[in-house]
Amino acid sequence: MKRSLWLLAVAGLAAVCLLSLLVGTKSIPVAEIWAALCGDDSSPDHLIVTEYRVPRTLLGLLAGVALGVAGCLMQGLTRNPLADPGLLGINAGAAFAITVAVAFFGIGEITSYVWFGFAGAAIVSVAVYRLGTAGRRGTDPVRLTLAGVALTAVLSGLTKGLILLNATAFDEMRQWDSGALTGRGYAIIAGAAPFIGVGVIAAVIAARSLNAVALGDDLARALGVRVGRTRLLTAVALTLLCGTATAAVGPIAFVGLAVPHIARWIVGPDQRWILAFSMLLAPTLVLGADVVGRIIIRPAEIPAGLVTAFLGAPVLIWLARRPQVSAA
Repeated sequence: MKRSLWLLAVAGLAAVCLLSLLVGTKSIPVAEIWAALCGDDSSPDHLIVTEYRVPRTLLGLLAGVALGVAGCLMQGLTRNPLADPGLLGINAGAAFAITVAVAFFGIGEITSYVWFGFAGAAIVSVAVYRLGTAGRRGTDPVRLTLAGVALTAVLSGLTKGLILLNATAFDEMRQWDSGALTGRGYAIIAGAAPFIGVGVIAAVIAARSLNAVALGDDLARALGVRVGRTRLLTAVALTLLCGTATAAVGPIAFVGLAVPHIARWIVGPDQRWILAFSMLLAPTLVLGADVVGRIIIRPAEIPAGLVTAFLGAPVLIWLARRPQVSAA
């Protein structure tokens, strides 16, 4: 049953990818899309397909996978159903560090400023975890969420302030800051793909151990799981995934929050299956939001990050009002 549903999710992702190639300011027939992909440059839409829509679709796939896997890891590691790389400040930390790189160091290539994204994501994740685990009660989901929201607000304000006050940063990042897939080329995809690939591999390795960690540290150790190693591997994966995704497309919120919940409803609590479904459902959501953003006010566009925020806010409110979350 799970394999059949997974294949259905694959088909859904393929359909959204096709829509991403077909739909835009100008709708292009499937035959011309296919001809352009096969190298036929006689079509007037050849450049639109190969230079704009294909990179946009590939970037949406990469960013979606990174954000979905990161959300799955975050919820599994913290045992917090509200955990999300955006909600807990990790994306905001990466965004602030990248803004500093652009504004003060003049860095404009992803292969350079992605390292700032890693540093920002790592520092904020450590700070939020320390704040959320302070005191005698240990890990507190509510405290983790509050610490993440507070740091997100501060860092987002500083990021926007730097962008507005610095002309170079404003020109470089006004579109990036809204979480848009447009305007990126193959160079950004080539720079982001290796880091996301390593992050996904680390997440797959850690997934089995996260099933035991979800039962509590003491029981996990009794089952033979190296809790410290699992946490370290998960932290490395989160830093790679969040830092790279934020560097490539900007901050896109709520994907890492909603998608693991949907996957959990479908397959149950097994982290390995949640991870497998998140890798498909998250890019489907990101590309779907991008397609909706292209057509809702055509010929203008709404960035994918704004569409996911609009869709994700009701999900967050619903999750926060659930009795089992409120009592956590």
